[in-house]
Amino acid sequence: MAWMSWTLPTALFFIGIGVILVGMTAWQIASPCVERRGFLPLDTTRGDRLFIGLLSSAFIHLAFVALTDANLMVATVLCAIWMIILMRWG
Repeated sequence: MAWMSWTLPTALFFIGIGVILVGMTAWQIASPCVERRGFLPLDTTRGDRLFIGLLSSAFIHLAFVALTDANLMVATVLCAIWMIILMRWG
C-alpha cells in the first residue's frame, strides 16, 4: 500500500468502518432484523439506518467545515449523538 499516503486518521476511519460492518453482520446473523418504522418517514432495517446515519454524518461534517471555524471534534461528537438517536429511534 506504499502508493497511497495513509495517515493515522485515515487508517483509523477505514478500520472503524470495517469494524462497524463486521459488527452489523454478526448482529444480523445473531438476531435477524425486521423492517420497522421510527421517526424516519419510511420503513427501515438496521442496515438502512446505518447507511442513512453515515451519509448524514458526512454531510454534517462537510457543513461544519464549510460554515464554522470550530474544532472538528465538535461535529464528530454531534454525529455520534445523531447516530445513537437514529439507530435507536429512527
